[in-house]
Amino acid sequence: MESGLYQIVEKQTICEILESFHACIGLPVQIIDANGVILESYGQASRYCRIIKRFLPKDDTCEQVHISASRRAMELGETYIFSCHANLNHIVFPLMNNNTLFGSVLVGPFLMDEPDSTLVLSIDKRYNLSTNTLLDLYEELDSIKIIPSSIVTHISRLLYYLFADLIFESKQQLIMNQHKLLQQSRINESIQMYKSGSAPAASTYPIHMERELITKVKTGNSQEAKAILNELLGYVFFAGGNSLDMVKARSIELCSLLSRAAIEGGATSDTIFRINNQYLKSLQSMHSIEDLCFKLQESVETFTDSIFNYIPSKNGELIKKAIQFISQNFSSPLSLDAVARHVHLNPAYFSSLFKQSTGSSFKEYLNMVRVEESKRLLTNTNYSVIDIAIATGFEDQSYFSKVFKKYTGLTPKQYR
Repeated sequence: MESGLYQIVEKQTICEILESFHACIGLPVQIIDANGVILESYGQASRYCRIIKRFLPKDDTCEQVHISASRRAMELGETYIFSCHANLNHIVFPLMNNNTLFGSVLVGPFLMDEPDSTLVLSIDKRYNLSTNTLLDLYEELDSIKIIPSSIVTHISRLLYYLFADLIFESKQQLIMNQHKLLQQSRINESIQMYKSGSAPAASTYPIHMERELITKVKTGNSQEAKAILNELLGYVFFAGGNSLDMVKARSIELCSLLSRAAIEGGATSDTIFRINNQYLKSLQSMHSIEDLCFKLQESVETFTDSIFNYIPSKNGELIKKAIQFISQNFSSPLSLDAVARHVHLNPAYFSSLFKQSTGSSFKEYLNMVRVEESKRLLTNTNYSVIDIAIATGFEDQSYFSKVFKKYTGLTPKQYR
């Protein structure tokens, strides 16, 4: 019976790729199924490995090590370099569909340094080998190819590029797994910050951070919005432990706040309600904190992007690039000419295009961004009004107060 792997990838295609790959790198290459059983093999099997296999316990076989490494590669979202029972190196790339492992491409064995007696002696400590067996292993070390670590990196990268596109869903899942792992790393950094007491007011919910998140969403700064979200999630975990229910409750609150922020930023209400409903519906089927956090991060990005959905697609990328530049540089003296140069357009044409695309003139939009940031500073800091005016890019306190009242209906002092 043919392996289930060949139901998601054509056997002839993968075999031809592996044959060429083996011919180029000169290392053994195998296809293994979801149980670690070899389906196809290119290159001579090492006698060193055959000797070691005779001494492995039934509950710790090469097949189990290879599959364990394959699952680790799935979690990392990339190729995985690992060392086996025999202290030999391998590279594995998972072949999967719908986040289910169907098999892997296995490259190796190889060494990255000249071997010495300690490599074999460390194996003896684990498996209590006879002197003759140790001598045999030592003699066979010469048959194991030595690949410098820099070349191993290139082989690993090439392996990814050869097979990542073979199964489209597989590549998408690998990329998602990479992003999930990165997000969890950022959340863990935030948790450690709160545990160490280096975060201010660790005993109270960081409402200032929540307001800053809303400001970043309104001004279209997706990257900084996601970074702040992960810090907030770090606090949620710190305060309530790994409680899925607590994270769900907090994410629902955040979703509601972000919905309102996106609408205030210019997104259409029907679009935002649809995004919100989809997120709330997806919460019901989530049983993993990692999946929940990642979905919330996706929603933050979607809310931010939705603010610019009304921009005509013909000029969408240029205007988005200009808006991102404004959000990153609003605190400095920023002119229309400077932004026009950034997107390589004539200032007069850019001014007309910006107004047509966003519904606001360049100056109106810049002032809106500055006011949003000043609202955050007025709420969360003790800075003087003049200091906040300067920090957000306004020329003087009088002009700042005039613009602030135009957008909010209040003076800065009344708002505070």
